[in-house]
Amino acid sequence: MNKAVFMDRDGTIIEDVGYLNHPSNIQFIPGSIEAIKKLNAAGYKVIIITNQAGVARGLVSEDMLQTIDKALHKWILASHAHLDGIYYCPHHPEHGHYPYRQACECRKPHPGLIKRAQRDFDIDLSQSYMIGDKATDIEAGRRAGVKTTMVLSGRGSEEKNHLKHPPNQFAENLLEAVNLIIQ
Repeated sequence: MNKAVFMDRDGTIIEDVGYLNHPSNIQFIPGSIEAIKKLNAAGYKVIIITNQAGVARGLVSEDMLQTIDKALHKWILASHAHLDGIYYCPHHPEHGHYPYRQACECRKPHPGLIKRAQRDFDIDLSQSYMIGDKATDIEAGRRAGVKTTMVLSGRGSEEKNHLKHPPNQFAENLLEAVNLIIQ
């Protein structure tokens, strides 16, 4: 079985610019690519788990979202690191139109995307982690049975006050979180 680090995208790896709708708006948080390289070297699967309600809201198409994901992966590859997977939820329970307006098990805080990646990559959840800057990231990880780290980048500083359950640890950013995991 494999071990993995699941991580949120916006506010964790890249700057949270609201509803990211074009690859030209991608801005990596300093140290993020170095963190991914360290996880690759330590033998962890690196998997992005992200809510993308901009699709449901009509602010970005799924095609553009996939273009953004390909650009993100390309820039990470150019830095000699890699992502093993990107899983996204395009749904919203209250906004948008069919088929995107729906309650689902893939939208964090539900663990559906983590469980899907677990099956796809034969992941041992007891040896895995979820890193994110929102209470929903931490709750999804807790529900999936992985260890959790809340980063204070992105919305983490304000979101830490909305936690129902505390994470296993806090970190300033993704690089610090990864250093805590692989030490």
